[in-house]
Amino acid sequence: MSNEATLPACPQCSESYTYEQGDLLVCPMCGHEWSADSSVAEDALTADSVVRDAVGNVLSDGDTVTIVKGLKVSGGGGGAIKVGTKVKGIRLLAEPVNGHDIDATVSGFGRMNLKSSVVKKA
Repeated sequence: MSNEATLPACPQCSESYTYEQGDLLVCPMCGHEWSADSSVAEDALTADSVVRDAVGNVLSDGDTVTIVKGLKVSGGGGGAIKVGTKVKGIRLLAEPVNGHDIDATVSGFGRMNLKSSVVKKA
C-alpha cells in the first residue's frame, strides 16, 4: 500500500502505522485519532501540553491529588512522604524542571515540585 508512506506518523507515539478512517487518521498502536486536515505540529503540541497522572487521568491547576509512591525528600531536613498523602491545589508547571511537572505544597514538607507519575487525581 503506497498510501502508508504519505501519511504522517502518529503525533502521540510517533509510530508510522497510521491509517485513514473516514476524515480521521488513526494509530493502531496507541489508538490516537486526529483530523487529517489539522497539522501534525498542532496535534503534537496539544498532546505534549496535557499532563496525566500515574493512571492516565488528565490533571489541571487546582486539582487535589494523592501520592501513590513513597517519596524520599532531600534537603530541608529530609524525611519521606508516605503513600496516600493528599496534596490540594496543585499547579502545573509550563516548563518541567528535571522531569517534575507539578508545583505543590505538601503538608509537613512545604512547597516542592512533584512528578505527575507519582500522583493520582483524587
